[in-house]
Amino acid sequence: MTHTVQDLCDAYYMSSDFNGLRDTTKVDYKYFLGILCGEIGTMPHEYVSSELAKALYEAWVLRGISYSNHLCCVASQSFNYGIRTGYTHNNPFAKLKRVTKDRRLVTWTNDDVVLFLNTAYKTFHHRNIGLIVQMAYEWCQRMGDMRNLTWDCLDLDSRILTLEQADRRAKVVLPISDELMNVILQQRKDYGFQAYVAPHPKPVAGVHSPYAMERLSKTGRAVMRLAGLPERLRLLDIRRTGVVEMLDAGVSIPKLMEVTGYSYVSSLQQHINNIDTCDDSALTDKGSHVKSSTASNTLKVI
Repeated sequence: MTHTVQDLCDAYYMSSDFNGLRDTTKVDYKYFLGILCGEIGTMPHEYVSSELAKALYEAWVLRGISYSNHLCCVASQSFNYGIRTGYTHNNPFAKLKRVTKDRRLVTWTNDDVVLFLNTAYKTFHHRNIGLIVQMAYEWCQRMGDMRNLTWDCLDLDSRILTLEQADRRAKVVLPISDELMNVILQQRKDYGFQAYVAPHPKPVAGVHSPYAMERLSKTGRAVMRLAGLPERLRLLDIRRTGVVEMLDAGVSIPKLMEVTGYSYVSSLQQHINNIDTCDDSALTDKGSHVKSSTASNTLKVI
């Protein structure tokens, strides 16, 4: 019997490898493997050569370096599972040379952030994108963790976020500012019936799910263009912007590491050039928080 790439992925979905992942990671893996199977799912997996894998990867790179590297990594994980279980004997994605990104140091101005949020909060359809960006900016967290954020991470009585970061499994405990609290309380009224703080606003079969990474990027870009923001800006610059603002406000390196969840000072260098500062401030000293007010189904940043 000939097994296809789709059969391999289906077997992987049933494995303890896959089921041991966090729920939000499972969603991402299914998204990427769905793309893989959409392209070569009907092909017998033993026919997937390194040359074909390279051609697929080069096509994916045109859609973004992070996107292509994530997809390649997940594809490789599924084939590695197949090798360990005797399902297949080759991983065509294992030795692919992946494109590395140049260190990016672009940041938004506070006016850029406010303009983006005002534009996003004007319409209910874009509102959750606005909230994801505002949380990532104020808390200096990854966009992926914010799009997958669930209500059980928020203690609204104590005004505290407790988050285990998906990438490093670091645990961060951060305060919720007055401005962000206003937005979250409005969000709780409208989306508190389901698990995610800022899901895609359109449910599928009655169920709300987090934004897929690619959908988040595309919708964010649409909001940026509506706001007239420069094309050079990206949503992934938001975390770096928050980190740089904390540094400029005099927040110490240990505090920055505590907030971001990094274990090594060298990890901060992906965000900033000069990390020589010394003060013991916290998030509340960041300087330019976004101030928000709620009004019916729309939110306005002032």
